[in-house]
Amino acid sequence: MRFLRPLFRLSDSVRQRARRGRMDPDQALGRDGEDIAHRLMQKRGMTVVARNWKTPSGWAEADLIAWDGGRLVFVEVKSRRSREFGAPDREISDEKRRKIAAAAREYCRNSSHAVEDVRFDVVSVVFEPERAVEYFAGAWSAAEVLR
Repeated sequence: MRFLRPLFRLSDSVRQRARRGRMDPDQALGRDGEDIAHRLMQKRGMTVVARNWKTPSGWAEADLIAWDGGRLVFVEVKSRRSREFGAPDREISDEKRRKIAAAAREYCRNSSHAVEDVRFDVVSVVFEPERAVEYFAGAWSAAEVLR
């Protein structure tokens, strides 16, 4: 798998350049962060099964859904150009957590997986002055938001 990394980086670079031409800059930055988070999760041995998964109503979304061994993981990716306004992961409100939990409930209902067994993780990506990526496994518990 290691020999494929340069190819993955090249494809990410091409995709990122294309996004900048057709997307809002903030949206493009968020998608670039999701690409980085996806690669990090693969390096950690996780299998990503969905990106930008939305409930049928469109009200709730999960950035990435993956399997980590036998555990289903819902990942919120927060990206910022710099740390000027603080760490990206600090921007996840209680309302956002509830929406991610709603997406988890709906996804689990459709896949016959117990929602109580899921994990909620966060990936924080800062692009400048030097790229910094942090992974927070178990950033909050299912019990906190599934009440």
